[in-house]
Amino acid sequence: MAGRMMMTWRFWIGAAFAALLGAAVPAGADEGELPEPDRSLVYREIDGVSLRLHIFLPEGHRRGDRRPAVIFFFFGGWAGGTPRQFFPQARELAGLGLVGISAEYRVRSRHGVMPDACVSDAKVAIRRVRELHDELGVDPERIVAAGGSAGGHLAACAGVVPGFEPEGGATAFDSVPNAMILFNPVVDTTETGFGGDRFRPEHREALSPCHHVRPGLPPTIVFHGESDAVVPFENAQRFVRLMREAGNDCELVGFPGRGHGFFNSPAFRKGARAEDYRAVMDAVIAFLRAHGFLPVQAAEKKALRGSGRSDTTEREVLQ
Repeated sequence: MAGRMMMTWRFWIGAAFAALLGAAVPAGADEGELPEPDRSLVYREIDGVSLRLHIFLPEGHRRGDRRPAVIFFFFGGWAGGTPRQFFPQARELAGLGLVGISAEYRVRSRHGVMPDACVSDAKVAIRRVRELHDELGVDPERIVAAGGSAGGHLAACAGVVPGFEPEGGATAFDSVPNAMILFNPVVDTTETGFGGDRFRPEHREALSPCHHVRPGLPPTIVFHGESDAVVPFENAQRFVRLMREAGNDCELVGFPGRGHGFFNSPAFRKGARAEDYRAVMDAVIAFLRAHGFLPVQAAEKKALRGSGRSDTTEREVLQ
C-alpha cells in the first residue's frame, strides 16, 4: 500500500463532500496571519510553571453548551515548539461548531524535563477539559486528542499508554480521549522507532504506543508523509496494523513524496503547501463527521439520496 494515498473509500467520500461544501472554511485558514484564540486559561501549575490552554470558540458558543472539543499538542521533539502551530486548525474547527484548543506543555529546552513529563501534562490537559466541561461549554464524552510528531506521541499516549498520571491524580474525570487525530506521530520510541535516546531507559518501551495496543482503544486517523526522514513511515503502518488487528477503528492516510511536518498551515510555516493542509483538513473533517463529532450536513444527505443510496448505505458511508 506504500507509494499511494491509503484511505478507505468512506473517507474519500467524506473528504469529497467537505470539498464540495467548502467545509465552511474561514478566511485565512490556509494563508495570512495566524488567528488568535478567543480566551486562554491555566490548566496546570507545576514547578513554578503555568501551562495554558488556548481556546477557539464557535459562533454563538455559551457556557453550559455540549460542544465536541479537539485538543492539539504541538511538535518539537519534546524539546521545543509552540502551541501557535495549531492555531489555524483550531480556528477552522471552531468555525464548524467545535471548541478548538491548542495546549501548552513543558519541554526540555524551556523547563528541563524529559518526555514522561510532557505525557503527564497532556493527560492533565485532557482531564482538565473534562473537569471544566460546563465552564468551557464542551461535551466531556466527545473529546479528541490531536498532535504532530512529538505532539502526536502525546496524543497517542493519552489514548493508548496507561499510567504517567500525576501523583494523587485520581479523579472522576479520566484522560483517555474519545478519538485521536495523529499527524506524523512518534508511535515507537524503542530502537525500531524514533526518539528513544531522549527518554529515560525505563520509559523507552513504557511510553511507546506500538507496545501498548489492545482492544477497545479510541477511533484513530493517522496522517504520515511516506518520505518522512524523521519518523519512519513504517512505524505508522505498523501502529495502524496493530490497531486493526486488535479490532480498533484506525485509518492511515499516507502522502507520497511528503516529509515531516507536511500538514502545517502556510500561516504557521512559510513554504508549507496549502494543498496539503487542505487535503489533511478535509480528511480530518470527514473523520470527525464519521464519528459523531460533527453533524452530517443536509447537503451530504441530499447527495447520497440523489445517488440512489439507501439510508443504511448513508450510515455506512458516514460512520
